[in-house]
Amino acid sequence: MVKDHIQKAKEGNQMSFHFLLDHFWRDVYQYQLKRTQNDNDAEDITIQSFARAFDKIKTFNSEYQFKTWLITISKNIHLDLLRKNKSSIHSDTTKAQEEEAYAVPDSTPSPEDTIITEQNLAKLLSDIKQLKPKYQQVIHLRFFQELSYKEIAAHIGEPINNVKVKLLRAKKLLAAIIKKS
Repeated sequence: MVKDHIQKAKEGNQMSFHFLLDHFWRDVYQYQLKRTQNDNDAEDITIQSFARAFDKIKTFNSEYQFKTWLITISKNIHLDLLRKNKSSIHSDTTKAQEEEAYAVPDSTPSPEDTIITEQNLAKLLSDIKQLKPKYQQVIHLRFFQELSYKEIAAHIGEPINNVKVKLLRAKKLLAAIIKKS
């Protein structure tokens, strides 16, 4: 009877696939449960085993026992999973660790924060425009383009000490403008 269903399954008969699944499920599942000591893992591996067996059923040699063939497939899938887990970074998280991860506050700015930031930036740019062009330039290069003192000195063709003094003077003048407005 089992041999008939194996032959019909090789021909693509879905009823025979169902029969073989029902008939051998418990054997493969129990085998994996002993190996994994975990119901979920045993079930997952058993499902994968039948899927692979049904994909390759045409290669099954009927001189051997079908149950042995299925269990061999199951054993190989389990070994593959063990190798995969061993080679990748694998860590189990506790419930407390998961809750801690979800408790991290969202630092994404709200629409209101974005508007306030844009308004503050517009106000700052307006205040910077009140400075002399040489001070505007060093403020822009240092704080908006994030250049180093050395890069600014090369860009404007002046010694580093002059850049430092100009930047210090520009910040003091800008602070006075901001305070006044």
